[in-house]
Amino acid sequence: MTHESEFGLLVLHAVRITGFADTPALARRFGLDAGETAEALLDAEARGWVTRSGFADIQGWSLTGSGRAENERELAAELIRAGARDCVREVYAAFLPLNARLQRACTDWQLRPTATDRLAVNDHADPAWDGAVLDELAAIDVALAPLARRLGDVLARLRGYHPRFSAARRRVLAGDRGWVDRTDVDSCHRVWFELHEDLIATLGLDRRAPDRTH
Repeated sequence: MTHESEFGLLVLHAVRITGFADTPALARRFGLDAGETAEALLDAEARGWVTRSGFADIQGWSLTGSGRAENERELAAELIRAGARDCVREVYAAFLPLNARLQRACTDWQLRPTATDRLAVNDHADPAWDGAVLDELAAIDVALAPLARRLGDVLARLRGYHPRFSAARRRVLAGDRGWVDRTDVDSCHRVWFELHEDLIATLGLDRRAPDRTH
């Protein structure tokens, strides 16, 4: 039976995996009520778990150190209650090779080495080069589907990554190249980054440490 996460965990976790976002975006992340999300964020702020800041005309919430610790505590407890640790660990082990492929695909989308410059920016003038990247993203899309299905079967909050990745890839195929790697839209790269962050947070791992599943 799929485990449904508690409201407070979802609010704090939305801040964790998005990194920095305003209240409406955080509410949308897990389909939460915007008013209740705003109240939960104010409560979390009072507890020292989140802080609100702004850059130019952009305002948003981010986790504090204690908020990150609280989120990890909640996730660890949930993983035990759901009996999902073995499943998530197995999926993460299978995810890592795909992660390396995705990173390479995004690099190839951004750069196209030449004889004189191995860091030359990809001007997208070579359809064969870009086509190879798109073929790789399609293969990653197919490989992600069963992994995402397993995750969603044990933790409801882990659903949605595969549909979002596929939707971004369709936008690219429709001609919007930015949906491969832009950070200000739900691009393939952004969806993948969130999934990676979600998995390491769920397992209590450190993104800066070598990838491992124990």
